[in-house]
Amino acid sequence: MSDAINKSRIVKNTFILYIRMFFTMGVSLYTSRVVLDVLGIEDYGIYSIVGGIVTLFSFFNSAMASATQRFLAFEIQRNDFQQLKNTFNATLNIHIAISILVLVLAETIGLWFVTTKLNLPTERMNAVNWVYQFSVFNFLLGIIQVPYDALIIAREKMTIYAYMALLEGFLKLIIVYLLVVFSYDTLIFYAGLLFLVSFVVRIGHRQYCKRNYEESSYEFYFDKPFYKKLLSYSGWNLFGNIAELARDQGSNILLNLFFGTVLNAAYALCLPVQRTVQTFVLNLQMAVNPQIIKQYAAGNNEACLKLIFQTAKFSYFLVFIIACPILYNVDFVLELWLRNTPAYTAIFVNLSIVIILIESISGPLMVGAQATGTIKWYQITLGSIICMCLPISYFLLKSYNDPRIIFIVIIVVNAISLVARLFFLNRLIDLNVQSFVSKVLFKIIIVTTILVVLYHFTGVSIENRLINFIVNSFYITLINLISIYFIGFNQGERNLIQSFVKQQISRD
Repeated sequence: MSDAINKSRIVKNTFILYIRMFFTMGVSLYTSRVVLDVLGIEDYGIYSIVGGIVTLFSFFNSAMASATQRFLAFEIQRNDFQQLKNTFNATLNIHIAISILVLVLAETIGLWFVTTKLNLPTERMNAVNWVYQFSVFNFLLGIIQVPYDALIIAREKMTIYAYMALLEGFLKLIIVYLLVVFSYDTLIFYAGLLFLVSFVVRIGHRQYCKRNYEESSYEFYFDKPFYKKLLSYSGWNLFGNIAELARDQGSNILLNLFFGTVLNAAYALCLPVQRTVQTFVLNLQMAVNPQIIKQYAAGNNEACLKLIFQTAKFSYFLVFIIACPILYNVDFVLELWLRNTPAYTAIFVNLSIVIILIESISGPLMVGAQATGTIKWYQITLGSIICMCLPISYFLLKSYNDPRIIFIVIIVVNAISLVARLFFLNRLIDLNVQSFVSKVLFKIIIVTTILVVLYHFTGVSIENRLINFIVNSFYITLINLISIYFIGFNQGERNLIQSFVKQQISRD
């Protein structure tokens, strides 16, 4: 496949994913506001913390998910249909086994922890149990679905995601309507309806694969050396995934233990904003990641590194453009979006956006490491660093009792992790750290500094808050676009953008 065809596919897939994103973003922001109004802050917090406990068991699934995507992409690049089919069936068998293991753990350790250790209202324990069970079975569906989603991504056929997003968004709008109309316990009703929506969407993905990809037809396959290879690779991923889950869901648990369900609601409300911003970069990376793996599989190390450099820089700038208007106007944005804003929501939103900015740079580096398959010491080192978030946060909370500490610790640890990833990529695929610093990090720092300084000295303040938000957002975005284009991008990247714009104009 030529480089031109690769670029065309990346652009097409990114465009499709962004259409999907804008729709899901609107639905997510609208439904979360209505659900907060209907459930109330306490029940909203309960749903967040109880559902979060279930995802603690996802480290098994997450470890295998990255392995599945990597091995499927490799076999597609090698054009070996039989081995591709074997790989799919092997990963599906493993995910079925994982789902059984998760079910056992969730109905024993997980259920015990929810009912005896969390800081939850006693009078809502019946609803808590229902929410927990719906969350468990929703999660089990997601585990079995992983090989099908991984196959779609490896095949780089993103259109199905756009169609299924439309269906999912429509169904979630129906959920909002039903919550308002029916008077049954809204927390239980909400959890049950979300499970049904998830079931329908996942069946849709599965049927698409069965109709379009012959390799997804299930046949029992067992080859001990191959299973050992898959599990060995995912075993090291397991360590890294446990660390990330401990950081993310452990933070939510710490908020519950120290501050109760109100701050769990604030944490839950920062997630739709976080996902909205994060989706901009994840769509780009989802389109590029298969190409990074395939270029490495084909032995094109230079092309692989070029994609990593460009994706890291483009990812940060994309998040930065979207995030800055929110960062500078977070109180107004939350007032516009929500009727009742729990304490600390604005602070959590801003700090979580800073976390996303750092993670956007790390994303392509992580894929580059995964592509090599040599991940033992990479995962041990990075997992150990990330694991430090939880104990450090716990001891600082004991001393200072400030919920912001959790996010600040994650920011510092993520920055350290980024540096560690660079040095590992230097060993694994000969990534030049000095070149990455000068071509990516230095330009990111310059563009960020330009905005902060210019806006600090030239930003305007208008009494009408809506007009102030519109004017300042336009001004911030204009500064970013100009500085990114002339300083953040090199001449080759500017030429690529100019060529793309000219093609779109000529089509019109």
